[in-house]
Amino acid sequence: MFWLSTSTVARLRDQLRAAGQKASVTVGEGGVENLQILKAEFGPICEAMYLMMSADGDVSTEEREVLSGALSNLSGSALDGDIVDELIGQAKKRAEDEGSKARLAAVIAELATDPARAEVAFVLAAAIAFADNAVADEENETLDAIAEGLGIDEARADQLLVAVEKDLGSAEES
Repeated sequence: MFWLSTSTVARLRDQLRAAGQKASVTVGEGGVENLQILKAEFGPICEAMYLMMSADGDVSTEEREVLSGALSNLSGSALDGDIVDELIGQAKKRAEDEGSKARLAAVIAELATDPARAEVAFVLAAAIAFADNAVADEENETLDAIAEGLGIDEARADQLLVAVEKDLGSAEES
């Protein structure tokens, strides 16, 4: 089990939460086809974040805002609140139908095929864990399972979070 830098993840959480509270932007050009591509691209990341935020049995407003902000940032503001709610609803239904552990294993298997998306999902799952300012044991176990399943060891996790902190520092200076 490893511990994350609270200050780094808290800053990421705050930035993503602020983005998740802003007015939504729609998919726009490309219509339904573009929407399907976006859902396929970001659905597994959304589901990983949903599984993190539901791990302790309590999905908070702050966690939903961080998730929404993350998907908005990742998609260049293409995913609006309704689409994010739909993705969360799909993730929730799959977790209820198949079980959270089975869904986590499936999401990990899908994300593991793309190391860049895997690392993004890990960092965002960490931000979700810190969203409500308390990391429950179940969230810590889920984050460990994500890291292990994606082949992210403690040293790499630290590297990712240091890189996030540098990026956040640069964004705050501009």
